Amino acid sequence: MKAAILRNLHEPIHLEETAPPVAGKGEAIVKIMAAALNHRDVWIQKGRYPGISLPVTPGSDGAGIVVEVGDRADESWIGKQVLINPAHNWGEIPAHYGPEFKILGLEDPGTFAEYVKIPVVYLHEIPSHLSFNQAAAIPLAGLTAWRCLTTRAVLKPQEKVLITGIGGGVALFGLQFAVALGAEVWVTSGSDDKIQKACELGAKGGVNYKNTDWHRELLQTIGAPRLGYFDVIVDSAGGDNFKSLIDVAAPGARICIYGGTTGNITDLLPAKIFFKQLNLLGSTMGTPKEFEEMIRFVEKCNLVPVIDSIRPIEEIGAGMDRMDKGEQFGKIVFTF
Repeated sequence: MKAAILRNLHEPIHLEETAPPVAGKGEAIVKIMAAALNHRDVWIQKGRYPGISLPVTPGSDGAGIVVEVGDRADESWIGKQVLINPAHNWGEIPAHYGPEFKILGLEDPGTFAEYVKIPVVYLHEIPSHLSFNQAAAIPLAGLTAWRCLTTRAVLKPQEKVLITGIGGGVALFGLQFAVALGAEVWVTSGSDDKIQKACELGAKGGVNYKNTDWHRELLQTIGAPRLGYFDVIVDSAGGDNFKSLIDVAAPGARICIYGGTTGNITDLLPAKIFFKQLNLLGSTMGTPKEFEEMIRFVEKCNLVPVIDSIRPIEEIGAGMDRMDKGEQFGKIVFTF
């Protein structure tokens, strides 16, 4: 079968011919029809995770058709169109994952291949309104956004939400989920064009974080009170701009962090946090129950993921370069 394999860090991923996987007990083989790119895949290539064992086939997001199972009890899955939950072995405690937790596409061969082996417990039927390409865009980013908003931040209708870095997969799912949940959503981006596209998806407005004092500009645009405005803030960046999120947060707000693309958080004044009674929350991926809830919500609301581009798997290098430069708006999907 054809698979995209990373053999050396900081080098391009190459397509190679390799032996197809064989299903064991409790496992299924999925013929991948579409797979989506995440920042995680770029970071694996750059060696930003400890203990990376090479060679590896990256890819956490995928959708396809079940062609083989390893157990007669699972034969009903054969022929079904499925998407894959990439968060494996969460553990028994919903509040945080356990020591055996792993994400598909690092320890285990991922979805950038014609066939992938998956425990059947992580298979879900594709919502009927979605294509393979659309379904493949959901898993990692959708789950991350869902847990941030619903489990960690406990978003309520009519609350005010700020989502930073709009254009990435998690941020866009956060926007779509929050709008569907009845929230008022604002965004930040380094691109005015991306802010406009976010408004077309339901955001009330946004501000370019490259502007000097962007947080004051945002509060002035909204006509917000001096103490802040946003009940929930979802952030993927961290870095120097994080301190400004404290200023735009309303008293009692929940700030949920799922990434740190701009580095360490600096210059936080503890008094601004404790006088406002703020809640700083961390989140990574989610539980099997949250994944199922997220898929049901997508189906109930007929949500369609935002796709930046659809490319043949042979263009994986160009897709990763586009993501590394932050040029994408939505998910980059590869087809087989």
